[in-house]
Amino acid sequence: MTVSTNDHGQPVGLPVETPLPRPFPPHTGLAGQYCTLRAMREEDAPGLFDAYAEGDGSDWTYMPDAPWTNLKQAADRCRAAQGTVDPQHYTILDAQNIVSGRCALLRIAPDVGSMEVGWIHFAPRLQGTTAATEALVLLMRYAFETLGYRRFEWKCDALNAPSRRAAARLGFTYEGTFRQATVYKGRNRDTAWFSIVDSEWPALAARFERWLDPANFDDQGRQLCALNAI
Repeated sequence: MTVSTNDHGQPVGLPVETPLPRPFPPHTGLAGQYCTLRAMREEDAPGLFDAYAEGDGSDWTYMPDAPWTNLKQAADRCRAAQGTVDPQHYTILDAQNIVSGRCALLRIAPDVGSMEVGWIHFAPRLQGTTAATEALVLLMRYAFETLGYRRFEWKCDALNAPSRRAAARLGFTYEGTFRQATVYKGRNRDTAWFSIVDSEWPALAARFERWLDPANFDDQGRQLCALNAI
């Protein structure tokens, strides 16, 4: 950690040069090469319901809510999501414009230039795809380049190994675990914290740009060079 010293000889943080507060993000769509994010609406419910029905239910284990059992329940959840200012829920559409998952920006703090990505729930068809990676890159790019935020957070149940691997693959730094941080579905959650800060973004952005380049994929869409090897 880089520090300065005050008039009393005490170590203090460096002055923040980023003008604060940063803008509160408008809930607008984000378009990439392989996917599109749009503000979630109630009419997304049938697509999300069908997308999640492809799975065996294990993808719901670490989500705050239980699996949707019918279309009305899905519509109720989407209608509630579209009415919130924070979190800002997004529906993810793949390259064929098919609804394939969701994610959100939350804990949005313009006064300090920080926000978190969460509610990440990809349908089986989206998991492990280029579009899945790009969806999260779009949010990071939006936070750092469009809005000028200083910090982008990722948090998950400390037992959620796939989420922890995804955070590491995307360049997030593990910061520690908050023990007994919350309770959900009647069980304890220790929460693992990860972050990217603005000084790290340019190098990460260059990596993502190289990895997402169509030249990095063969005719079947398989990567030629892994992200962690770029």
